[in-house]
Amino acid sequence: MTSIVPSSTRMRICLQLLFALAALPMLQGARAQTLVVIVNPSIGVQHLSRREALDIFLGRYRTFPSGASALPIDLDINSNERRQFYLMLAHKDSSDMSSYWARLTFSGKISPPFSVANARMAVDIVANNPNAIAYVDRAAVDNRVRIALEITP
Repeated sequence: MTSIVPSSTRMRICLQLLFALAALPMLQGARAQTLVVIVNPSIGVQHLSRREALDIFLGRYRTFPSGASALPIDLDINSNERRQFYLMLAHKDSSDMSSYWARLTFSGKISPPFSVANARMAVDIVANNPNAIAYVDRAAVDNRVRIALEITP
């Protein structure tokens, strides 16, 4: 059986495919963010485990391990950071989290974390409130806050 596509065209397509596959990890790395959980340095929290951070943001506990009350700050519902945070820690997407909070809010048990428009606002709130805790892209962190957890996949 003879091929309709000339061998030079097949070779060019094959090379383009190999180039695209080789470039894929670089593109994924450029889009990936390093998320961190930040706290106010005056609260005395040096480090939080993934479980401790998740428990605070899911409303299971509203205190730091030290016993001080915690005020979790969520980023905007449409932000990539929020999607990534809940996928990596709770293994839940945006619709799962909306359902989770709808059930808890309706039952009167607890309300969701306070939501802010962007990482800059979250950093400002944490810097000015010793009980606040937030997650942001590492690039948004400044010296006014402490990184308590780096979230890696």
